[in-house]
Amino acid sequence: MAGHDLCRYVEVSDDGRTVAVAEVTISGGSGGTARTSLRAESGHIAPGRRASLVDAVLDLPEVRESARLEAAFPLGDSESLHRLEQRCKDVRTHPAGSSAILEAGLPASGPDSATQQPASEAPF
Repeated sequence: MAGHDLCRYVEVSDDGRTVAVAEVTISGGSGGTARTSLRAESGHIAPGRRASLVDAVLDLPEVRESARLEAAFPLGDSESLHRLEQRCKDVRTHPAGSSAILEAGLPASGPDSATQQPASEAPF
């Protein structure tokens, strides 16, 4: 059991309105597992915002130091799924109620992982 986990909160805004959020928990320190829950506002969201949230989560320094990712997001959120598949390796998904659960390996951090859209982040 880990001594204590690091928790982060990430949000993506559009015209000053928060449209997507993620809660991220990193356990096991460097080389451990990052767990995240991705949620977007209901209704229409501009294309790319969900992908921006995925990028913001994967670009957190603590996530980049992790070896594995576990992500939960709503079934049908194909934009988040597609971006996670692009940025992760050995991706496996399965349904869990109204959510999809993704388990994947994270690539070693490098200069090629840049966000598409700036996102604000704050620890919680």
